[in-house]
Amino acid sequence: MAPRVDHLYFFLLGIASFFSLLIAGLIVYYAVRFRRRSADSVGARIQGGMLLEITWTVVPLVIAMVIFVWGANVFFAMSTPPVETLNVYVVGKQWMWKFQHLDGQREINELHVPVGRAVKLIMTSEDVIHDVFVPAFRVKADVVPGRYTNLWFQPTRPGRYHLFCAEYCGTRHSGMTGEVIVMEPDAYEAWLSGGAVEGSLASAGEKLFSDLACNTCHRPDTQGRGPDLQDLFGKTQALQDGASVVADEAYIRESILNPRAKIVAGFQPIMPTFQGQVSEEGVLELVEYVKSLNKNRASAPAASSEGAPRPADAVPASGRGTRN
Repeated sequence: MAPRVDHLYFFLLGIASFFSLLIAGLIVYYAVRFRRRSADSVGARIQGGMLLEITWTVVPLVIAMVIFVWGANVFFAMSTPPVETLNVYVVGKQWMWKFQHLDGQREINELHVPVGRAVKLIMTSEDVIHDVFVPAFRVKADVVPGRYTNLWFQPTRPGRYHLFCAEYCGTRHSGMTGEVIVMEPDAYEAWLSGGAVEGSLASAGEKLFSDLACNTCHRPDTQGRGPDLQDLFGKTQALQDGASVVADEAYIRESILNPRAKIVAGFQPIMPTFQGQVSEEGVLELVEYVKSLNKNRASAPAASSEGAPRPADAVPASGRGTRN
């Protein structure tokens, strides 16, 4: 994405420089050319010209429309991740970045990714608003408590790239930094398999799901007091009030922490809240477990944090342990 952002930036810089020099040059030229040569001289009366009026109306309009279309094109490209992405969960916390890979690997202030692979970050905050900013990739997005936001990039060359928090978040905001470490695919796989992990994110979520006794109500048969979670992710749920909602990450998170906010049609509001009982990392594990219950992840439409449906994010090769 960096070349596309840079091209637009330098176009804007060129336009601004051209008109700044043009206007400043004309001011100097007219000041000299039409200066008062005697104390009693009076300037000639000049009537407006239609051609001049049309020119300085149409030219800025054309330039503004070019900027709008070009900028919108880049914006939508930055906002729409590819269908197949390597998904990584991110939790911002004063004052550190916590990353969780689908296979269970966890990192603090470092993110290892393979070169040439589209990476999508699914982000939330434990406390205040943070902002993930990787200047080399030209990507930046707010990390907001209580909801999920997405950001994606596709690194094109190996190396270590600075990661910053771009939203003032407290006294140690300037120290909330990190690195994105882009590796060759073989080196990335070696790193991924070299860490000691207890299982995938989905398997950790399955254990937490059982420990919290969620499986006593959310059963795959008709005897459960809660909705069946099999093949739930990405589908539209009819609600008790007649509305509907797409079961995306944000909906699953809200259902865990504030279960009475959106009651599924045909069920009673009997589920207790787990606010304060489950950490943000635990919520991410439960979300990934629910996603893993889809028999065919490739056909389930994923959704943005605002609830708009999108094609499903394919589970990466590194996501060993997830049940697809």
